[in-house]
Amino acid sequence: MTMRIAVASDHAGFALKSLVVAWLGEIDGVDAVDLGPADTTRTDYPDWAAKVAAALAGGAADRGVLICGTGIGISIAANKHPGVRAALVHDVTTARLCRAHNDANVLCLGERIVGQTVARDALEAFLSTPFEGGRHAGRVAKIHAPERAEG
Repeated sequence: MTMRIAVASDHAGFALKSLVVAWLGEIDGVDAVDLGPADTTRTDYPDWAAKVAAALAGGAADRGVLICGTGIGISIAANKHPGVRAALVHDVTTARLCRAHNDANVLCLGERIVGQTVARDALEAFLSTPFEGGRHAGRVAKIHAPERAEG
């Protein structure tokens, strides 16, 4: 079964986004969905977070990757959307644990913060680590409880 990964960035994350799309293209069973942007023209990260959230909500993607300069703004914006569990990671350990413990469905990276090798290793950990469930499942359910109360 193919895992579809929606990828987007703002202008400050464009170079790393391009690399992530290429790296995903090298992985069997993974289909990268490049949602943009097409170049480094200034753009607003909340718009790209919304595109990835919509791809997840609509079933066009199974997981997402978002990139901006620090990863902070785009992760905050992504987490405003129902069903998104975006995790800003800085290394392989945080990438692995965001999946294992939090069932994160969006990996957020800061192009100005992490190097290419760390970014690639974090991406691979994010894709290959399953959610552990168990004691973590109830906590993940509580993350989405406010969304259900508002809905």
